[in-house]
Amino acid sequence: MNAQTKIDDAGFRPASRIASIGVSKILQIGARASAMKRDGLPVIILGAGEPDFDTPDNVKAAAKAAIDRGETKYTALDGTPELKKAIAEKFRRENGVDYALDEITVATGAKQILFNAFMASIDPGDEVIIPTPYWTSYSDIVEICGGTAVLVPCDAEAGFRLNAEQLEKAITPKTRWVLLNSPSNPSGAAYGEADYRPLLDVLMQHPHVWLMVDDMYEHIVYDGFKFVTPAALEPRLKPRTLTINGVSKAYAMTGWRIGYAGGPKALIKAMAVIQSQATSCPSSVSQAASVEALNGPQDFLVERQRSFKARRDLVVAALNAIDGIECRVPEGAFYTFAGCGGVIGKTTPKGKRLETDSDFTDYLLEDAHVAVVPGSAFGLSPFFRISYATSEAELKEALQRIATACQQLAG
Repeated sequence: MNAQTKIDDAGFRPASRIASIGVSKILQIGARASAMKRDGLPVIILGAGEPDFDTPDNVKAAAKAAIDRGETKYTALDGTPELKKAIAEKFRRENGVDYALDEITVATGAKQILFNAFMASIDPGDEVIIPTPYWTSYSDIVEICGGTAVLVPCDAEAGFRLNAEQLEKAITPKTRWVLLNSPSNPSGAAYGEADYRPLLDVLMQHPHVWLMVDDMYEHIVYDGFKFVTPAALEPRLKPRTLTINGVSKAYAMTGWRIGYAGGPKALIKAMAVIQSQATSCPSSVSQAASVEALNGPQDFLVERQRSFKARRDLVVAALNAIDGIECRVPEGAFYTFAGCGGVIGKTTPKGKRLETDSDFTDYLLEDAHVAVVPGSAFGLSPFFRISYATSEAELKEALQRIATACQQLAG
């Protein structure tokens, strides 16, 4: 027996904090679909949460210029002064919220912002209220940080939005945060001023509860929807609100990995402690590119918004034409979250009974070669998410395959 065998036999014991947590279901499905494509199968992947547009040319040029200037060294821990100034101006210009530079943090994506905030503020037993459906990472990050995710189901009839009665009922003495995402991944649902106001009124009655808002899809809204952020609506809550955003979705910069947030100075300082022991500063080149993204021309956002809306309308209409599928019209983002309860209980041509939304999405992948994500991955069943951030040609083909697959179900 060699030394390597002895090491393998010793086994590995993962930390208890991740015992119940796995790799994101979205990533699992994407990896499986990609493997099928490599094997020559004509799989259409509608699971990725990133725009199909390219990063704007002026942003790429800014990154190249930064490299040429030698800006390839470590930067300030949680963001360069130049980027923090651009973020502060963005908050003032677009959101009507003032943040000083020491009230702003920059990290390697919004996911790290979430992790830093929870790690810096949650003690064992602390609770975080998360409306479902929700982005898959929210609850897992809370659990890794030692907290308890309190999931509150918000169904399609309620527009996939949390209401004041639900919030009041969910709050306990252990509640540390409420986490809201508008527009939402996965549902595309968004909170307007009238939707937010009752929730903010509840939070005003519970001074121990802090509010975290994920505004990542702010610029992708439709039909005249007016985006608002809570810190602007209720300035009295600003001292206990963390407003999260980033350049990934609006500027098609997912791979650049820059997220940012504005919040109370003490929280931002505590988050910097976590970041200092994790990644240290974000990429210097990505930060330079992000300065240009925020300060540069914004007119292209309108055209991309129109393109996403056309795709949204295509997908919603096609899904609602399928017997057994119901799809609400989302206010924003680039996802649909359709109900598939009408096909649950039916049988596939291969004789498998569909018991869950995961069974249904597995069927679509294996038989129709269309990769979508089950609602169970987002905490609400029976639904499935489609990302329509791909070409209309692919969307039309995928939707036809889904329709045919549903027609072939028996029972």
